[in-house]
Amino acid sequence: MEYLHIRNFPKEVKLLISVFVIVLSIGVTIGLIYVGYNTDYSATGTQNYYAGYPVSPEFQIPEQYPKSLEGLLLTTHTHVMSFAIIFIVLGALLFFTETLSKKWTLILMIEPFISTLVTFGSFYAIRYIHPNFAYLTIISGVLMYLSYYIMALIIIKESVLK
Repeated sequence: MEYLHIRNFPKEVKLLISVFVIVLSIGVTIGLIYVGYNTDYSATGTQNYYAGYPVSPEFQIPEQYPKSLEGLLLTTHTHVMSFAIIFIVLGALLFFTETLSKKWTLILMIEPFISTLVTFGSFYAIRYIHPNFAYLTIISGVLMYLSYYIMALIIIKESVLK
């Protein structure tokens, strides 16, 4: 089964894989920058973005209104589907790598799907249950993006260096 490793793929296929993962990583990184722009990468920023700003006594108009159900549905619908596609492609490519043990490869292939559901599901919890669910969003989001970048780096490494 040695021929089923990325290092044994034709150089043109390895180049295609590398360019694809690099361009995909640029898109994912832009999305992560957008998250920071809206939330300051903080629990308070995340709480305010989804649950809205508290109304101050001087002004009865909040700086940011809570996200509507329609807005949450649109965000989660598009992101859950997009991340599922991203992670099935990266997971399939990761399967053909040799850097990690089979156990860690499997964990890395499955974990981002769980984190995707928890991350985007927790938006509803922030909005409708309690703003402190932002901590769950942050933890699962970090796991999701960490998984992405580890997978991407391994795939690029094995496509380019072997």
